[in-house]
Amino acid sequence: MADINPSTGLRSSTPRRSSRGLSPEGLRLEVNAESGRSIKKAIIPIAGLGTRFLPLSKVLPKELWPLVDKPVIQYIVEEAKAAGIEEILFVVSADKKVVLDYFKPSPKVEKVLKDRKKIVLLDELKKLQDLTDGLSIHSVFQKQPLGDGHAVLQAEKFAGNEPCAVFWGDDVVDSEVPCILQLAKVFKTCQKPVFALHRVPKDKIFAYGVVEAEKIANRLFKIKRIVEKPSIDKAPSDLAIVGKYILTPEVFEYLEKAKPSEKGEIIMAEVFDEMLKDGKVIYGYEFEGEWVECGNKQAWIESNIYFALKHPEFGPKVKKFLREIK
Repeated sequence: MADINPSTGLRSSTPRRSSRGLSPEGLRLEVNAESGRSIKKAIIPIAGLGTRFLPLSKVLPKELWPLVDKPVIQYIVEEAKAAGIEEILFVVSADKKVVLDYFKPSPKVEKVLKDRKKIVLLDELKKLQDLTDGLSIHSVFQKQPLGDGHAVLQAEKFAGNEPCAVFWGDDVVDSEVPCILQLAKVFKTCQKPVFALHRVPKDKIFAYGVVEAEKIANRLFKIKRIVEKPSIDKAPSDLAIVGKYILTPEVFEYLEKAKPSEKGEIIMAEVFDEMLKDGKVIYGYEFEGEWVECGNKQAWIESNIYFALKHPEFGPKVKKFLREIK
């Protein structure tokens, strides 16, 4: 992972063998014969300060916090791999390099476990190595936290002239078919940017970017405008944008010319709004699955309970524990 790719200037790792991930239903992301473009690259911005998790995030990046028995970021990479992604770019800050280390082999730890005959733990490490097998993992630094749009813009060279998936580390989706694969299937037909959408209760709508949209097919919407954190009476719908997108190269053109906000940040929602004002087409897809949020302490605690109850080993014990709490 420490090697430098001379053609891009990005830090990268070389996969141990070539392979393609399959979705749980055996779906492979192959090139569409008509469009000639499919999704093989993913951008995962993780350079944020994690202020909503202070003081805990001072020492350990929130992406490495556990959801039961593995960190949040592993769920994201697992989804990417299952959807057929072959290359991942982490947009990191200097403090987040430890996240990259998590996906590297650990020969010293492995030796100790072998010497102690800790076979079960060795198997767990092997699963992590299998996850990165077939993935080319790159990284690029965002020197200052200047907004989510600025973070994505750092991936422009990596994306090149190809469509890319974007995963935000706060949003995990529990689904049979990976959420990003659902979006990719829409993209193969429309060849336009696609958002993941999810309905939220009215009393929580103020916390999200919400879309005004025209329904054009089952679960598929044409976006008209985006309203950031609206009040209940001003919300155009109950469809919130989840942190998973398919972006086209055109989005980077708009990111390049975007004007910073009053806080000096480039905001993705504002960039998308500019595209819509210019008559560009953006779609939203109300994905199938459960949206498991990890963006604040309350959500992270609830997400741990959600996955703990579903865990084959811990689930029955956790249910019993919860019943016995007075």
